[in-house]
Amino acid sequence: MKTIMTLAALAAGLLLALNAAAQDHSQYQMPMPAAQDHSQHQMPAMQDHTQHQVKPKAVPKVKPKPKAKPAATPKTKAAVPAAPMDHAAMGHAMPAQQPAAVDHSAMGHDAAQPVPMDHAAMGHAMPRPADQPITPIPVLTDEVRAAAIPPPNDHPVHDNGVQHYVLFNRLEGFDTDDGTGMAWEGQAWVGTDLNKLWLRSEGERVGGHTEGADLEVLYGRAFARWWDVVAGVRHDFKPGASQDFVAIGVQGLAPYKFEVEATAYLGQSGQTAARLEAEYETLLTNRLILQPLVEVSFYGKNDERRGIGSGLSTAEAGLRLRYEFTRQFAPYIGVVHERAFGRTADFRRAADEGVNDTRFVAGIRIWF
Repeated sequence: MKTIMTLAALAAGLLLALNAAAQDHSQYQMPMPAAQDHSQHQMPAMQDHTQHQVKPKAVPKVKPKPKAKPAATPKTKAAVPAAPMDHAAMGHAMPAQQPAAVDHSAMGHDAAQPVPMDHAAMGHAMPRPADQPITPIPVLTDEVRAAAIPPPNDHPVHDNGVQHYVLFNRLEGFDTDDGTGMAWEGQAWVGTDLNKLWLRSEGERVGGHTEGADLEVLYGRAFARWWDVVAGVRHDFKPGASQDFVAIGVQGLAPYKFEVEATAYLGQSGQTAARLEAEYETLLTNRLILQPLVEVSFYGKNDERRGIGSGLSTAEAGLRLRYEFTRQFAPYIGVVHERAFGRTADFRRAADEGVNDTRFVAGIRIWF
């Protein structure tokens, strides 16, 4: 009992001691440091470490304990499927359909059948004959030949300038029973391709006397390709007294290149006449040319003073062979036969003149 009392006394004393130690400090409030206002001190913004998100370190593989192994392989992320990303809204729309297959055969990429290379056309063919050129020579065509010829400077095509032309188709001499003689036949024109002034003349002199001579002044108008219609006057100096005619006719190049003149005349005292002439040029070579020619004359009525009868009056046929040293100058030789018909022949017989006449001629043909 005594012991208990002792322990109780000790306990009481201990409690008193503890109460004394636990002093009330409320009266002695200690100043607490006030919270500092850091609003005036801008603090650096919080750095965005989202970009520096560090991938979670791989969980070190720990040797799983035999019982803890299922917990070491979490499947929480795989269990939540990520929402599909809308690429169309981001402009990454992908084609809905599969792209069409590329036809490489149409692009010449058919590698299955490569086109063999023509080395012969490239001049790589070996061996090459010694007489063959290295570069192939193209075939010569008419277009290439035409392009090589410069255009004429004196008469351009399709122009309308004034041109001129003088031709002595026949300028020849001959020998007959009545003496030597000469004859001429020529023409000239000046003007454009459509409108021309023509001069035509022909005549004959024998033994110093003019047997016949005329001059025509005509206006010519082209009415077709190679053809002109002519109209004007004709003046006969011989035979007999001079006489004038009004003339109209055509001239040009007929098919097969026959040069034709056909003219009708109406003269004084109601005399009418017509003259037809045709000639043709046969190229024996490029320079040797054979020229046949036929000319016939008709009259409407008799004219005894001039020795002209009605109907077919005279006909002349000639054959001349010329050699063109140049196109402008060509000497020739030939033979000419002339015959009078009808009343004209009667008048010649009455005048003691020949009805037929054949003669050899030599002359030149010039034009400029």
